[in-house]
Amino acid sequence: MKDESSEGCFRFRPRVIELDGARGRLELFECLSRLRERRRPCLLDSASGVPRRFSLLAFDPLPPAPPPISSGGGPRVAALRAFLGRLRFEEGDPLPPWFRGGFLGALAYDLGVEGEPLALPDEPFGFPLVVGGLYTDFLVRDEQAARTWLVLGEEPGDGREVVDERRERVLAALEHPWPTPRGLRPRGPLTRCVEAAEQCARVERARAAIAAGEIYQANLAYRSTRLVEGDPVELYARLRRLHPGPYLGFLGWEGGALLSGSPELLLQVERDEDGLRALTRPIKGTSRRGDTAEQDRASAAGLLASAKDLAELTMIVDLERNDLGRVALPGSVVVGDFPRLESYATVHHLVADVSARLADGLDGLDVLGSLFPGGSITGAPKLRSMEVIADLEQEGRGFSYGSLVLADTAGTVLANILIRTLLWRARAELGENVAEVSYRVGGGITWGSDALAEDQESLAKGEALARTLEGEA
Repeated sequence: MKDESSEGCFRFRPRVIELDGARGRLELFECLSRLRERRRPCLLDSASGVPRRFSLLAFDPLPPAPPPISSGGGPRVAALRAFLGRLRFEEGDPLPPWFRGGFLGALAYDLGVEGEPLALPDEPFGFPLVVGGLYTDFLVRDEQAARTWLVLGEEPGDGREVVDERRERVLAALEHPWPTPRGLRPRGPLTRCVEAAEQCARVERARAAIAAGEIYQANLAYRSTRLVEGDPVELYARLRRLHPGPYLGFLGWEGGALLSGSPELLLQVERDEDGLRALTRPIKGTSRRGDTAEQDRASAAGLLASAKDLAELTMIVDLERNDLGRVALPGSVVVGDFPRLESYATVHHLVADVSARLADGLDGLDVLGSLFPGGSITGAPKLRSMEVIADLEQEGRGFSYGSLVLADTAGTVLANILIRTLLWRARAELGENVAEVSYRVGGGITWGSDALAEDQESLAKGEALARTLEGEA
């Protein structure tokens, strides 16, 4: 067989088996634990909520690394398209839906807006702006039917073992019992990097920018960090228990990992009988869950009646309509039920669907370039709000508020927004399995914002993340 990597291209000819017995009943986060030694595992995990359609666990990507992209000019759609184009699909076994081989990875918020030379600061961990790769080996699970398939690419062109050998290795690993937990132990206190008084002062400065007519809204956040000892896969399993949702994910790379409890969809592009359809689902407006059923109902009702939260959502829906409108067939942009209440483990949210048909000649990566980063975590207008945010926060956000992305050879694109996300940086100099873990929380600031209330809302959003870092104590 000719080594196609010499020409810079690889192929995906799928070989598929459906898992049965105990292996077929495993959820993919359990498979992640058993396959944790595979290279650069990437999990898209629909753990609960609506829609709960599928989960995907990919591992051992092809050799090419994602293209190096500098900050400030967006995700560089042309570079991502060229990277994805290095993988060619060939007919093989019938594939389950949702992923036909391709790119899985994370895009940092600090990439900025496509084609706009924003000057954004560096993020503290020094992570790259793009991580991930091209994947031909993966597990996919239909969450509605509880069916799971193992998909392996036959001789993709990088000299990996033949399919039969790889299949036996994966199946043997899935037979193993759940690995004995090593436990998670905090190695110090949870440190809030911006104290409440300073964050309130930042809120007031954002309100001053609104009063001056510079912006209508800005999503202002701050970082918290903690040293922990343990395994990032076990930490993800704990986050998943405490904050389940439809758009969770895990991605590991040398020296780092991201562990996402995100409930928010940035983009879904799929093909139906009428062509390509794009959907974005911004979240704006938050209230803490009540301690009793009565308190919980009152909290939800208060959120639905909140003029300030409805104004937040309205502004971001208008922003997303404009972003989609640049790549949509004229007249095809539609807003669904407005607002819609969604409830999660610790908070209620207001949500709205915005959808559109794509204009001729455009694809899902074009839509990603138009939407990224999501308006719900920037503000409006997007460019100026990002400049205000950078000036107030004084550090880059990295993968926080970026996206975990699927882009396959069939044109499917799926991307979340990396809110409720832990970033894991190995600190080997402090001991084996020691890492610094950080997360960001914040909220949309409008003229009607109360600084202290905004700070309390951020604590509610971070509650599950803080509890995750406490370990099992």
